[in-house]
Amino acid sequence: MSPGDAVVIAPVPGIVGERIIAYLDHLGRVEGTILSQVDGGFIMDIAASSRKRDKMAAQLTWLANKDILNLPEDRRHERVVPDIRHSTVVLDDGRRYNCKIIDISLSGAAVELDVRPAMGTPITLGRMRARVVRHFQNGVAVEFAAAQEMLTVVQQNLRMN
Repeated sequence: MSPGDAVVIAPVPGIVGERIIAYLDHLGRVEGTILSQVDGGFIMDIAASSRKRDKMAAQLTWLANKDILNLPEDRRHERVVPDIRHSTVVLDDGRRYNCKIIDISLSGAAVELDVRPAMGTPITLGRMRARVVRHFQNGVAVEFAAAQEMLTVVQQNLRMN
């Protein structure tokens, strides 16, 4: 992958010229069109502004070097395991799901959850408004609607009572 194109492994080859929108861990939303088919997937160009390409290049460089150079995680806020790890996720339609909080920061949380709401889905985690920004094997990552100023406030608002 580069800021200009990507080889995508996919169960279907797609159609040359087809528009693709992909949500990639560490990179977020990437869009473009299929340039050609390859065995097990396709090659796509990446349609992005020069600013987004620069950010993508920096992130790809960091990802390629983080283990070799033992670089720290590139996060906005420090993540911690909360005192109270059990909470509830409520979707806008009222469906409620018990969850286990893996870790939290001032801007979001990783949540172990049996369901996978779509990317961008607004949710309430405890009493905190958030939206789903990433899926992972056992749950989702959410970004709070407003960044908090203190982790104690985040932890208090994760409780339902």
